[in-house]
Amino acid sequence: MRIPVSWLSQHLELPEGTTPQQLADAFVRVGLEVEEVHPLATVTGPLVIGRVAQIEELTEFKKPIRYCKVEITGPGVVGAAAVAAAEEAPDGAEEEAAEQAAVAAALTEPPGIVCGASNFREGDLVVVALPGAVLPGDFQIAARKTYGRVSNGMICSVKELGIGEDHAGILVLPPGSASPGDDAATVLGLHDSVIELAVTPDRGYALSVRGLARELANAFDVPYGDPAGNEPPEAEGEAWPVHIEDRAGCRRFVARRVTGLDPTAPTPWWMRRTLMLCGIRPISLAVDVTNYVMLEMGQPLHAFDVAALQGGITVRRAAEGEKLTTLDSVERPLSTDDLVVCDTSGPISLAGTMGGESTEVRDSTTDVLIEAANWQPATIARMVRRHKLPSEASKRFERFVDPALPAVAAERAAQLLARYGDAKIHRGRTDVGSPALPEPITMPLALPDRVAGVRYARGVTAHRLTQIGCRIEIGSADDGTAVVVAYPPTWRTDLNQQADLVEEVLRLEGYHTIPTTLPPVTSGRGLSPAQRRRRTVSRALAAAGFVEIIPSPFTGPGMWDALGLAEDDVRRNTVKLLNPLEADKPELASTLLAGLLDAVQRNISRGFRDLAVYGIGQVVLQRAEQPAMPEVGVAGRPSDEELAALNAAIPHQPVHVAAVLTGSRERGGWWGKGREADWADAVGAVREIGRAAGVELEVVAGTQPPWHPGRCAEFRVGGIPVGHAGELHPKVVEALGLPKRACALELDLDALPLLTARPAPVVSPYPPVLLDLALVVDETVPAAKVTEAVRDGGGELLEDVRLFDVYAGEQVGAGKRSLAFALRLRAADRTLTVEEATAARDAAVATATERVGASLRA
Repeated sequence: MRIPVSWLSQHLELPEGTTPQQLADAFVRVGLEVEEVHPLATVTGPLVIGRVAQIEELTEFKKPIRYCKVEITGPGVVGAAAVAAAEEAPDGAEEEAAEQAAVAAALTEPPGIVCGASNFREGDLVVVALPGAVLPGDFQIAARKTYGRVSNGMICSVKELGIGEDHAGILVLPPGSASPGDDAATVLGLHDSVIELAVTPDRGYALSVRGLARELANAFDVPYGDPAGNEPPEAEGEAWPVHIEDRAGCRRFVARRVTGLDPTAPTPWWMRRTLMLCGIRPISLAVDVTNYVMLEMGQPLHAFDVAALQGGITVRRAAEGEKLTTLDSVERPLSTDDLVVCDTSGPISLAGTMGGESTEVRDSTTDVLIEAANWQPATIARMVRRHKLPSEASKRFERFVDPALPAVAAERAAQLLARYGDAKIHRGRTDVGSPALPEPITMPLALPDRVAGVRYARGVTAHRLTQIGCRIEIGSADDGTAVVVAYPPTWRTDLNQQADLVEEVLRLEGYHTIPTTLPPVTSGRGLSPAQRRRRTVSRALAAAGFVEIIPSPFTGPGMWDALGLAEDDVRRNTVKLLNPLEADKPELASTLLAGLLDAVQRNISRGFRDLAVYGIGQVVLQRAEQPAMPEVGVAGRPSDEELAALNAAIPHQPVHVAAVLTGSRERGGWWGKGREADWADAVGAVREIGRAAGVELEVVAGTQPPWHPGRCAEFRVGGIPVGHAGELHPKVVEALGLPKRACALELDLDALPLLTARPAPVVSPYPPVLLDLALVVDETVPAAKVTEAVRDGGGELLEDVRLFDVYAGEQVGAGKRSLAFALRLRAADRTLTVEEATAARDAAVATATERVGASLRA
């Protein structure tokens, strides 16, 4: 919403010397968002009003060019031009200064100006920038020869003057609005400023001068004049027959008629200027008046050409197959949910959005029917989105328009047309419908003080509620407490409860007056064990080179298909969303991999292929027999039975940790060749998670989609599967467009035993004994089982065991492979002897032989 300061000032008594920035600060204080304050562009030098005396068409050029004689006689014009010409001449340039002085002297006669626009004629009043003037953008005007003529200045457009964006033609002022030689900066009001605000959806009344001026009056605590404060005069009969079929969609419909309108009457300059500063292009008197009243009061209007109307007006829902050609000359098929204004020929207007082409006001229209209606916001919002047709009118109707305005706004528009278009107001007025009024609200008089923790002065609550338009009554409750009964104004439908009234009092008194008090910190035990484990796991993965992201909790069937999940896979049994943010993601994810892989795809599409990302969060797992969510009222606290039913209907939501690796795990360079990420990195990351959580994870071969069946590890705790890691299936990689051999892991953190206390590690001061051990096993035996056997056989002296080499070849025989382990043995209370270390190693070999059939490699 753009609004000039000069217009706001007409409706309230601002303190003398108030600047536009102070007005913007006042808007912010009362809770409105100010985008920017736009001072009108500064013009220096001679800028005057001129009358076009003569036009000579120069036809020898490719484009239309005119050589115009413009009368600019007036006090001070010649002198100002001469001074500006002399100031323009550089030091020592006597010849050029003399030439410019001659030009200035020549201005006693109508100067000749070359112009390429053709929207003006002889006798029109225009704005002339004389030599020496500087227009916005540091555009300096000087006498120069062009198109075979000497142009002594420039005839200006709206955009060149900085008061609008229209650059299609010259600014032509209405007759009588100024005289040749008048100072154009004063006539045009170039010393004004425009304040641009972002009005939130709950403040529809602020999309008007009426609402904004009221907010400023409240902020400065000064008198305010409501432009809609006068009741319209009594009318005799109807202006036009109107019938409302859909009372829910149309709450009120007012029609006022004017006849004998002069179609050639120009829009007065002050109105055109106001519309341009508000960002609306002037069109014609009838259209400009409706736009002006909309900006002034907040009530959108529409004008019909009475000569084009066929019979009475009906407001109804569109019928199947109906079409309407709107003012933008687009034929639009209508939906049965569309609300339309019709005559006997069919739809003639899309209610609250855009009028129809068949009944638009034309250059020859003399008989106008003014419509001022009140529409249901939800209906207008749906129509705007369905037809992709936002407008200034729909912007206001979507946010709610004061239902008391239609008659006042229609009367205001009719009076303006009568004053400036020589029209006659028809004696009748049609007023159909009666919208419901806001319900009164009873509130303890001291409630704002209690909420804010501030003791306001006596009468503040009543004063502020009166300022926003409430009618109030002071009384007392049964216990003797003072209460105020507030009757909200018709333009404030957002006032529905005590909290709304409290907020109004607090914001007008100023949020800065409310003291800031930090709550005392209560003693506690800090993070819970689950929270500490989650943070420890996150730090461990970050230290291992992974980057944390927050995966999207939403997904869809397309992701399950890409992951290769079977139709009966439990992960497909998801919770569906009633109103999804994205049409292709209507479900809550049952695995973090869905969101992680989606993020990986997005990064790869932007050229990032070397990725190691992880996420920790809840997944939603639907139970086999999930109870339906019960409906619980809000009149009181739910009963214990209702709470139990609500909790039972909530799906299981365990905390998972997942990660995805693609591309290089170790980058190559001058230091050597890099290394691609593989399944071992994913398995190693899970082991790191287990160590961080203080849990020993058992590893077995797995076959869980979306992992490669031969390169998937399943992790168990106490024989129960808790997660998987490994290389993604090639079909999954292809379906998602991932780099080859992409890897992933996912682990159920909540399924891991939660250690509430961990024993402090014992550090032995004695030296370790380092031994290597090579065992030959069948190639089908997992290395994890061999490692587990070696660890169990080594006993308490075996401090660490690490697999450092795998060999398969002729030396170990077909179907066999050699696994080489590095053993570190140490005692806590003594230095180990060779015999003790050897005995521990032999015990490890014996256990491995017994469990997995291993033999010591020669």
